[in-house]
Amino acid sequence: MADGFLTTHVLDTARGRPAEGIKIALYRVSGNSHRKIAEAVTNADGRTDAPILPQDTFKTGTYELIFFAGDYLRSTGQAAEEPLFLDEVPIRFGMAEDTHYHVPLLLSPHGMSTYRGS
Repeated sequence: MADGFLTTHVLDTARGRPAEGIKIALYRVSGNSHRKIAEAVTNADGRTDAPILPQDTFKTGTYELIFFAGDYLRSTGQAAEEPLFLDEVPIRFGMAEDTHYHVPLLLSPHGMSTYRGS
């Protein structure tokens, strides 16, 4: 079994709290091909209940997380007029080692950032 796995979480930096209820899709990317391999929703702590890519399915490669932030921003009253500046937020990244990767999203209605966490 691989030792690697992938986790994520979302923090609402405008409200200063975890972002609950954000749908997240994980895709494996190969050239121009995208294959959805997982889907989850953030809990009250802004995290998924389990790794979005657990050890038993982990493989190194290129991946893309898509955070459906627009639905969250609308539900929390933070949405501006349509189209939203941030709606579906993709983050494409590579995992070259068989280890834990953590890719969080820091979100506000008009900005976002990410980093490789621990």
